[in-house]
Amino acid sequence: MMDIGKILAALPHRYPFLLVDRVVEVVKGERIHAYKNVTFNEPFFQGHFPGAPVMPGVLQLEALAQTGGLLAYETSPWDPSTKLVLFMSMDKVKFRRIVSPGDRLDLHVTIGRVKGSIWKFNGEARVDGQLASEAELMAMIADRKE
Repeated sequence: MMDIGKILAALPHRYPFLLVDRVVEVVKGERIHAYKNVTFNEPFFQGHFPGAPVMPGVLQLEALAQTGGLLAYETSPWDPSTKLVLFMSMDKVKFRRIVSPGDRLDLHVTIGRVKGSIWKFNGEARVDGQLASEAELMAMIADRKE
């Protein structure tokens, strides 16, 4: 399990772009379960869409990518002051359900493959057990530029 302090230590993201609130379970080298509490005061709801708020699909994918970064960090830790995770690609993206304020977005990510500094993940975002979005994601662990 990772609380917000551990998440902040591992990822460079900060409000309003940190999209993982807590990690519930990690099986190093295999899978992670985290979640994002979706609240009405999220800044993106002001424009997406007034009167009918919907969490943008691209932010659901970003939440899955951040969760994948946490799985990579827990599996093969690095020094966050010298390295960071860079999102490289997404494939087989599907959006299945609207995510609204009050929902808890459960983020499930598994490792598909690791080759050197390149990580491939499979991710699913769920609300109340229903699939909201899914994708194959790729990221790399890279040196921070000074």
